[in-house]
Amino acid sequence: MSLESPENTAHDAPDVPAETPPAAPHEPILTLPPALTAYVLLLAIIHLRVLLPPVWEEWTNLVFGFIPKRYDTTLLDVTYPGGAGAKVWTFVTYSLLHANLSHIVFNVLWLLPFGSALARRFGALRFYVFMAVTAAAGALAHLITNEHALAPMIGASASVSGTMAAALRFAFVQGSFLSFTRGDADAAAKVPALSLWRALRNGRVLGFLAVWFGVNIIFGIGSIAVGMEEGQSVAWQAHIGGFLAGLLLFSLFDPVQHSESNAAGALPSPPK
Repeated sequence: MSLESPENTAHDAPDVPAETPPAAPHEPILTLPPALTAYVLLLAIIHLRVLLPPVWEEWTNLVFGFIPKRYDTTLLDVTYPGGAGAKVWTFVTYSLLHANLSHIVFNVLWLLPFGSALARRFGALRFYVFMAVTAAAGALAHLITNEHALAPMIGASASVSGTMAAALRFAFVQGSFLSFTRGDADAAAKVPALSLWRALRNGRVLGFLAVWFGVNIIFGIGSIAVGMEEGQSVAWQAHIGGFLAGLLLFSLFDPVQHSESNAAGALPSPPK
């Protein structure tokens, strides 16, 4: 091993101006945050249950799917596997099951843009709790409107609807992911959200709401089931339950500080 003499090191090396360290790269707007990636992987792993014998898959749907009749004692008594515990956990676990490949792909495709923005803004823990709460809200809406239903409801659509509604509170703010002056993912995660009152007075938000509710009502009344097999239907009431929960409860999960000056949709002033 050769060594360089101290003299050469001290006197022969030319003066080189110190280089400014490169700025940290901004995260692209479409990069999936780890929390959402883990959630999608969980859905995919659970969906492998379709490879089980049909009787086992049916048992899984009955134990972990949401069945309104489980809470109804006024009709013919029907016993479902899962016991008393299933009356609690199925408010959430149904959202992790899907009927077939097209069903899960359809939900994931809708989840990617809105779920990415929300997971990046909330952080992993808040995001997972939010998904559980909106799933439970969807199940409650389905229970109220289908109290005697015998078939299990499955699918993440209520939670996906919740992420769409929650994202509306900041998606159109300057610098966010649906604004005309879209920034990178980091900027979109930090823009101030609109208050609920201001959001409901925003023309772009109102337009999105009109289209979303219109599509869901058409799908429900017209029995149009995307990704469903014959005999299956869209639980559109659960979609609305999850959507309303996401829209109304967003502020309880949002860690970004709000102020009156930011509520109108302006970016906060940079620190001095």
